[in-house]
Amino acid sequence: MLAHTPSTIKLTQIKLEMNIKPVKTEKDYKEAMERLEVIFDAKPGTPAADELEILSVLIDNYERSNFPIDLPDPIEAIKFRMEQMNYTNKELAEVIGFKGRVSEILNRKRKLSINMIRKLHEIMQIPTDVLVQEY
Repeated sequence: MLAHTPSTIKLTQIKLEMNIKPVKTEKDYKEAMERLEVIFDAKPGTPAADELEILSVLIDNYERSNFPIDLPDPIEAIKFRMEQMNYTNKELAEVIGFKGRVSEILNRKRKLSINMIRKLHEIMQIPTDVLVQEY
């Protein structure tokens, strides 16, 4: 049996006031999203702000479980980051160290080496877990 400490009593009171429940189904998710819209602009430090924070965590957990987002393709990630940084192929060659191989890499005719991955991560801030994927 659960002992009623001040923290469990407070949690029970918050749960009752907020009417928070787990988000397990599509229906729960839709209801949680609707409630989130209502309390979205809650003032910090208010019960509504606490509810907003808890509801956001529950919604995020449901979305991660039911709508996972795959990592981007390594080559597409490089192209996207080049565009963001306004890099040319010549500038990319300065990053990876091989001027003649940029075209081959971007056209998927050559694989990235571990040294290229390290440099792309360090200089262009592309996550290594994206770059080491098969393509």
